[in-house]
Amino acid sequence: MFLKIKNIPKVSWSSEKPLNLKPKFSTFFFLCLGLTLFGLGEGLLIVSFAGASPWSVLAQGISLNANLSIGIITILVSIAVLIFWVPLNQKPGIGTILNAIIIGLMIDVCIKYVPTPENYIYQILLAIVAVLTVGLGGGIYLVANLGAGPRDGLMVGLQKKTNLPIAAVRGSLEITVMSIGWYLGGTVGVGTLLFAFGIGPAVALGLFIVGKSFD
Repeated sequence: MFLKIKNIPKVSWSSEKPLNLKPKFSTFFFLCLGLTLFGLGEGLLIVSFAGASPWSVLAQGISLNANLSIGIITILVSIAVLIFWVPLNQKPGIGTILNAIIIGLMIDVCIKYVPTPENYIYQILLAIVAVLTVGLGGGIYLVANLGAGPRDGLMVGLQKKTNLPIAAVRGSLEITVMSIGWYLGGTVGVGTLLFAFGIGPAVALGLFIVGKSFD
């Protein structure tokens, strides 16, 4: 069912093109709503203390070998991913910029106001909720079609080139990134594994829910 989804659904509030500087209010609203949920999920994963996301593990692994901070590596990796957009014919938009701003703000809010559960089982449950929240948020903001973040754009571009289901493409990306980061010395936790193996199906489920809700 939703695991077989190959395309980003188009609904009444989807933008006709990513590079749209004057989107409808509804389109902009759902873009911001999706990114807020996405950032909330990313923040919840961090405060769960169950393990960092695969891309953070990659940044950590590279930083251990390149003598640069994880923050600098994260920026460089994002730039490298954007370069890969060129052969994949991916177009940026205001969502590409707001992606970094809104997600960053939501992560800070989570770290400040959401306490880390003391029970390890609750930490794992929080990590599962985090993955599902990122998936739903990703589904909403991608349907807005106002430009994806670096990693989501890479996912969409690779899906178009391979014609594989979105869940499979995203899962393969995250597992590959996690594996490289772990090989380089990055720390992999249960939350990392949950994200790597769960984010593909979670994003596909988010797209399915949005597509059916506004069909």
